[in-house]
Amino acid sequence: MRTAIVTRARDGDDEAFTQLVELDGDRSFAIAYRILRDADRARDATQQAFVLAWRELPRLRDIDRYEVWFYRLLVNACYQEARRHRRWTSRVRLLPSEGPAMPDPFVSVDDRDALERAFQRLSPEHRTVFVMHHYAGMPLADIAQVVGVPVGTVKSRLHHSIRDLRAALTNDAAVRSVEVNLA
Repeated sequence: MRTAIVTRARDGDDEAFTQLVELDGDRSFAIAYRILRDADRARDATQQAFVLAWRELPRLRDIDRYEVWFYRLLVNACYQEARRHRRWTSRVRLLPSEGPAMPDPFVSVDDRDALERAFQRLSPEHRTVFVMHHYAGMPLADIAQVVGVPVGTVKSRLHHSIRDLRAALTNDAAVRSVEVNLA
């Protein structure tokens, strides 16, 4: 079914492209949010990826690879948004964010805060590999195509992101226990 929709959209069918946006929009936003950790920037990156997809879709040769091709556009839009944000924030003091709109019922507030702080410490490249593998469930070879690096680099980034997340969470727990003991 998706192949037929992609084919029609590639041939310029506006309604078919709208169907693709409806099918992939929420998941794309969720991936962008998990990479960028900011809802507004994730919306901007997602919108940019869909605009670029509409413009470049007629050049897509292998329709069966649409998903990997689109995720590459999304990831590049996230990287571009992260770079833009870094330039902007170097001149502006950051205010605390409100975080995600819907809390995860399976994670306590303290755990969510610790995980958010740990994710903020990762580079966008490391967050991307982690999210694409653990959230989107993509195989490492597809992630390599999406981010445009060799599979070995993807494995390395995944390893380092997991190691860094564990270290950040462990350090955060140690700091919290010291704070509790001092109180």
